[in-house]
Amino acid sequence: MELIEHLSLGFSVALSFENLAYCLLGCLLGTLIGVLPGIGPVPTIAMLLPITYVLPPVAGLIMLAGIYYGAAYGGSTTAILVALPGETAAVVTVLDGHQMARNGRAGAALAIAALGSFFAGCVATLVIAAFAPPLAEVAFKFGPAEYFSLMVLGLIGAVVLASGSLPKAICMILLGLLLGMVGTDVNSGVARYDFGIPELQDGIDFAVVAMGVFGFSEIMNNLELKDQRVDLTGKVGSLYPNKQEFKESWPAVVRGTAVGCSLGILPGGGAVLSSFASYTLEKKLSKNPERFGKGHPAGLAGPESANNAGSQASFIPLLTLGIPGNAVTALMIGAMTIHNIQPGPQVMTSHPDLFWGLIVSMWLGNLMLVVLNLPLVGLWVKLLNVPYRILFPAILVFCTIGVYSLNYNVFDIWMTAAFGLIGYIWSKLKCEGAPLLLGLVLGPMMEENFRRALLLARGDYTTFVTRPLSMSLLIAAAILVVLVALPSIRKKRAEAFVEED
Repeated sequence: MELIEHLSLGFSVALSFENLAYCLLGCLLGTLIGVLPGIGPVPTIAMLLPITYVLPPVAGLIMLAGIYYGAAYGGSTTAILVALPGETAAVVTVLDGHQMARNGRAGAALAIAALGSFFAGCVATLVIAAFAPPLAEVAFKFGPAEYFSLMVLGLIGAVVLASGSLPKAICMILLGLLLGMVGTDVNSGVARYDFGIPELQDGIDFAVVAMGVFGFSEIMNNLELKDQRVDLTGKVGSLYPNKQEFKESWPAVVRGTAVGCSLGILPGGGAVLSSFASYTLEKKLSKNPERFGKGHPAGLAGPESANNAGSQASFIPLLTLGIPGNAVTALMIGAMTIHNIQPGPQVMTSHPDLFWGLIVSMWLGNLMLVVLNLPLVGLWVKLLNVPYRILFPAILVFCTIGVYSLNYNVFDIWMTAAFGLIGYIWSKLKCEGAPLLLGLVLGPMMEENFRRALLLARGDYTTFVTRPLSMSLLIAAAILVVLVALPSIRKKRAEAFVEED
């Protein structure tokens, strides 16, 4: 009964004309910036943060939240159509989503992504409403040692995720970890591996590497093929999934939602880990793992659902503990402090209208997004009818604008071009880019939590195996390594990733 009363309060707040209008505005902005390559929710929310000074607290946070999960919807569009992941979690969407587009199923891929995201978003909202207080207790058990062990497990999972040889996948992860070390040391304040270049003191931005490795290199590969390039324009296909695609997608949507809700509550990249973990899970459970990476609907539906569920579940540590799960929720904490609202467990009691109004607005926002996105599927698919000689300069322009808008620095554009050339070479060497990006994202977080754990343990390295939860995660990682290393498993894995000529 108490939950029903809280939800009634939430609906009364979220259904006001003002809050509905700002929810719609946030969803529209989020979808737009998700569709535009290189422009993510973080710079957009950062630019709009001053607007919240003049908005009521509930309306401002509802708009910012709409931008966040709207970008998760829109980010899948460019990943599917032109192989440009707008954010880290969309890297996995490229693997099968773009292949579906190349196979003439672009409309179905976009519809699967939209419907899977809607289902995951609705379930995640219910999870927040019903289980936020008890689920927040799980986060209390995660200290620096546990986070480090969790990220080790995530990197081991990336080896399983990568197609091709294991040594290449390990090398790409290690390279990603090394790139993540570039910049200023958070503990000592000393610049590392910047080669005297001031622009590298803040580190290498994810968008720079992602746009280069996946965007620019894809353009070079397509231009190289010339007349032999696969033409997507004549094979758009139906805008909705067929019976077989639906049958293969819905179990992956359910599992992806469960993975996203489980990992999303963990501060520090839960949505990113969710999408990678979901893809790995689907491949493990599939009877035809060799179809993954070639346009398997489950390889798109699972990660997209996990991504959106993880994005919304990340509001649990924000609203209940005041802990930002990622850069976006950190900015939202800034918006709350602007209005003298102290994030943490007391928000549920001192500002119930804000807490429950925001939760209900997420459900309404997901409904708005699926209503907006499904009719627009045809519009996005029309991008495939644009001649490639016109499309690739437009992609370059959008990528360049997006990268430049991160720091308003021309150096980032040159870096993106350099990574584009490197990514093109990697594609010729059959090296996967996804493990590198995961290493780049998790590397700085792993290092920070590793050093924090040692500081708290006064230099005792056994802290990672004496803490039960940390030890369990490391044991799971070790088991995964052993399984992958077994000759029979390696042979089966090699057969699964045999590329068709």
